[in-house]
Amino acid sequence: MLENLELPNNDRPIYQRLADAIGERIARGELAEGDRLPPHREIARLLGINVTTVTRAFSALQQRGLVEARPGRGTLVAGKETEEGGFKSAPSDEAGLIDLSVNRPATSAYREALALLLPHIAKDRRFSALQDYHPPEGPEWARAAVAEWLDGVAGDGDAGRVVLTDGAQHGLACVLRALTQPDDVVLADSITYQGISALCRSQGVDLRGVSIDREGMRPDAFEAACATLRPRAVFLVPTLHNPTTVTLSEERRRALAAIARRHNVLIIEDDVYRPLLDRAVPSFAALEPELTVHISGLSKCIAPGLRYGFVVAPRAVLGNVAAALRIDCWSISPLTALIATILLEEGAARRIIDVQREELRRRQAILREALAAFDVQSQETSPHAWLHLPEPWRGAAFARACRQRGVGVLPADAFAVGRETLAHAVRINVGAAPSSGELRQALAIMADLLNAGHFEISGAV
Repeated sequence: MLENLELPNNDRPIYQRLADAIGERIARGELAEGDRLPPHREIARLLGINVTTVTRAFSALQQRGLVEARPGRGTLVAGKETEEGGFKSAPSDEAGLIDLSVNRPATSAYREALALLLPHIAKDRRFSALQDYHPPEGPEWARAAVAEWLDGVAGDGDAGRVVLTDGAQHGLACVLRALTQPDDVVLADSITYQGISALCRSQGVDLRGVSIDREGMRPDAFEAACATLRPRAVFLVPTLHNPTTVTLSEERRRALAAIARRHNVLIIEDDVYRPLLDRAVPSFAALEPELTVHISGLSKCIAPGLRYGFVVAPRAVLGNVAAALRIDCWSISPLTALIATILLEEGAARRIIDVQREELRRRQAILREALAAFDVQSQETSPHAWLHLPEPWRGAAFARACRQRGVGVLPADAFAVGRETLAHAVRINVGAAPSSGELRQALAIMADLLNAGHFEISGAV
């Protein structure tokens, strides 16, 4: 199976070169889904390396989603749905890799604010409540702070319409369980945030893609899907769309909202990137408050480690969302709620976002300069960009070639609804690089690959 395996001739550590060599065999189909890889000791003997090096290589392959360890069966080649480019929730710790595949803060502003806050948190009047249980929707004082934060966007300042969650993904999970049954149809952009696909699969919901253009979901395609599929809901990321960075215009939002109203389709609005915008656009929750469930949080604009999300919903469905959360975890951590509440009340959240926005603006300028010759969709304060690949590149092949040179990006396949590849593109998270210098380094590697074209791809496969 791994006979005649040769390691790439480059200056990367041996374990990474071994992971790359096995990854290439998987990409070429020489290793198929379910194939069992030889034991570590056997590979070490064949290549004349130590077992620890093989173990590190297998760990790197697992991080890429290319293999999976099964108790009693060894290490198997992973299925397509978990291959490289799958749903990632944490950056890689692989040595020598500049991982631009996960959205994370571009600055340390949150840590700095938290360091100032923690020594004084015990003096807060709500500190004594931290040892108690709380209602499933969260402490009233925390919901009040979120309601004020979202006033004019969703809920009109009404704390009674807010449910607090452990991040926006948790909120989305609770909303789907509250609103849908197995086999219900939910519509989404044909290329969209990975988390919705994973959740729908886990809950037996039938997620269907709707055609998009460079302004977002096409109204004509949405109308046709509503007429033929009779969906329960439509999932939309209207602001700095993940991964394409599109922000729906007010005109496009009103067109989609009118169609949803006409067909009585609930709108699930994932608006986590809104605070990063320079200029606000009316939310779906503002345009159609009785038809929209608004989901947001502080992960994308402040820090994912805070794990603080919120759902604002019509009262008719709010109780079911809170009930779904109660089944999960009873309620969120009141310590998290207190930290987030103080940040919101004292204005630190706004200051952190301002710092993040300006750093993203600088990094997007670096990206525009480095990839000026190529088709890149982005916006000035977006944490990511969407690179349309020139011929002959395909998303997965380009992502593999980047990783072999120490750069991690996610291909379009990871965001496609269903199994059909609809775009040859990759998402680049500009905020993920530890520094502007490392971002420049990663983009220079990508530009070299793009310029190499046919010459490079023939060597990669």
